Amino acid sequence: MNIAVCIKQVPAKDAPLQILEGGAWIRETDIGFEMNEPDSYALEEALRLKEKHGGEVVALSMGPERVKQTIKEALAKGADRGIHVADDKFFLLDPLASARSLAAAVQKQKFDLILTGLQSDDHGFGQTGVLLAGLLGLPHATIIMQIEVADGRMKLKRELEAGWFQWVELPLPAVLTIQSGINKVRYATLKGIMAAKKKEITTVPRESLGVVSEPTQRLERIYVPQKTKKTELLSGTPKEAAAKLVEKLKFDARVL
Repeated sequence: MNIAVCIKQVPAKDAPLQILEGGAWIRETDIGFEMNEPDSYALEEALRLKEKHGGEVVALSMGPERVKQTIKEALAKGADRGIHVADDKFFLLDPLASARSLAAAVQKQKFDLILTGLQSDDHGFGQTGVLLAGLLGLPHATIIMQIEVADGRMKLKRELEAGWFQWVELPLPAVLTIQSGINKVRYATLKGIMAAKKKEITTVPRESLGVVSEPTQRLERIYVPQKTKKTELLSGTPKEAAAKLVEKLKFDARVL
């Protein structure tokens, strides 16, 4: 079973972020980067499927030269080879352009399954995996919590709202977006780190893929939210005040 896993390198959660002039993106100098957490669950699920059904796992990532470090991390955990779509300005791409680039990078290779994380920790659009499936003409399912493979088909458990789940069946090949928490992510072992040095990483310049990257959406500005405080007195009888409080907790604070 040959599986491609799309992994993204994102700023580390504890990185001190500074916004560029104009608010288009963050200043990437002097900060650390790490594997996108939702993608790490997709990688782990791919490795477990390989261990159960055989085949290979290919780590696919797009970005500048530093992205290779995240690919190497995937190789150290057990992926067999990596594909690096090189692009120093990849952060300017919208989800459709990103999906087009990834689709062009994998369409000539025969994968039984393509996995992505549910969304990225930086932009958080949650669209790339679904768009990738559409561009490749493959069936897809999202928010996957369990995968069972047998006889060229998959039985999948999807997480819905309010604690509900749904079981669906899909044929192979397909594209799935994996929910965080589907498994327990493994750490790279010393043996895996040493083995990763001998594994292949193929670099493909994004411009060589012939992908049209006309934006379909534009990021206007990134900014730090301003913290504000507000006090509101609820008038009326205790019963009326309680009803108003419940309404505000439900619709304004959205905690009920």
